[in-house]
Amino acid sequence: MLRGLDPLLTPELLFALASAGHGDRIAIVDANFPAASVARRLVPLPGASTTAVLVAVLSVLPIDDFEPDPVVVMAVVDDPEQTPEAVADFTRVLAAAGLAPPTRLARHDFYRGSREAFAVVQTGERRLYGNILLTKGVVA
Repeated sequence: MLRGLDPLLTPELLFALASAGHGDRIAIVDANFPAASVARRLVPLPGASTTAVLVAVLSVLPIDDFEPDPVVVMAVVDDPEQTPEAVADFTRVLAAAGLAPPTRLARHDFYRGSREAFAVVQTGERRLYGNILLTKGVVA
């Protein structure tokens, strides 16, 4: 156990976050997401919500400020302007961290982005569309 770290930051997750470089993406996904078939590196956190994992990850991971869309979520199929409950929670967490709201990607574009992600963190989130991609920035 370490002081000052969220308990959701397991050794495996911390290793993945620390190993990722500037511009690498981390996908935090819900329980329905096809993570095992998509991930290059899969970090399972089955008992946690995506929102709780997002809070934990943002406590240690810098978000890229060089590119226009460093945080993206999956758009609702057939209604891309709808804001699911999970995405509304992500937006509040991002705002509290001083970050802009996420942009939206169509489902298959989000899957493609997750395949390219450095790591995929699969949570136990049961709310639909509880998926978010973060682009790692630098520590100045």
